[in-house]
Amino acid sequence: MAEQNKESVGASAQVGSPDAGADWTPTPTAKKRSMTFRWIALALWVLAIATEAVGIFWLLRQRVYVGEDGTLVRDPDTGLLEEQGVTATFPQWAFIALIVLLVVIAALSIGGSLLWKKANRLDPAKKSDTVKFFVQNQLGVIIAIIAFVPLIILIFLNKDMDKGQKATAGIIGIALAALAVVFGIDFNPPSVEQYTADQSAVIQLLGKDEVFWVDGGQVYHVCDEVSDIQTGSEIVSGTTAQAVEAGKIRLTLKFESELETCGLPVPENADEITEALRAIQGGQVDTVLPAPVWAEDIEPPITVEDAPAEQE
Repeated sequence: MAEQNKESVGASAQVGSPDAGADWTPTPTAKKRSMTFRWIALALWVLAIATEAVGIFWLLRQRVYVGEDGTLVRDPDTGLLEEQGVTATFPQWAFIALIVLLVVIAALSIGGSLLWKKANRLDPAKKSDTVKFFVQNQLGVIIAIIAFVPLIILIFLNKDMDKGQKATAGIIGIALAALAVVFGIDFNPPSVEQYTADQSAVIQLLGKDEVFWVDGGQVYHVCDEVSDIQTGSEIVSGTTAQAVEAGKIRLTLKFESELETCGLPVPENADEITEALRAIQGGQVDTVLPAPVWAEDIEPPITVEDAPAEQE
């Protein structure tokens, strides 16, 4: 196991660089769950856009005519006949249906975004792949805009609605669109580089990829005796990938005190490692993860050599 770990991490390599070793990968179960979430999210988003199309191409075209006993006259500019004294209005039933339709679009859009974000936490993109990382993590925002903006514009351009109907439907549409956009935004999306950094830190601190967690919370731990997981729930151990599969998205930043609790060696530069992990978990994946510095009387849990410099 130790030999495998030596091949998987670089002691002081820049996170996400070619020298950082093997990238973190999700477990097969997490990969399958993420695909399921994504397919369901896509189905909900397709329904949201289809519902918008119903609103645009059918509901907004509904009208009733007032004064149907008007007289026919010829428009000299077009040569076409038109009926004077007849007024087209947007029916009240269609207005109510439009409000319901806007709510349905919002529900479908938000539901899809929540599932899509769950999938991204199980199987994130690489931040180094800038375009894919942005699209994958902010796709909920893009879908919300597509599902709402054309419909809202056409509501305000509808000639058959009265001012009250336009104002009410427009304001509700804008509010629901804003809500869908907020739920679609991922303000701190995970990345392969972040998960790789946590995994590398765990292996270098413990000598193996094994962490502990319980139901509830979002972090995993390096010691099974800490008070944070003495909740009465079953304490589970596994790899960092298995912890992510269980919904724990990062390594605790209190690993120094946890190592002390379990009587494990603590690196002399624990504070430096903590700050680097804090930055990486916050999205600064170009931050260098320091190699642990051990006291002379401590045998390192694992020895990992720096990768040789690339030949130019």
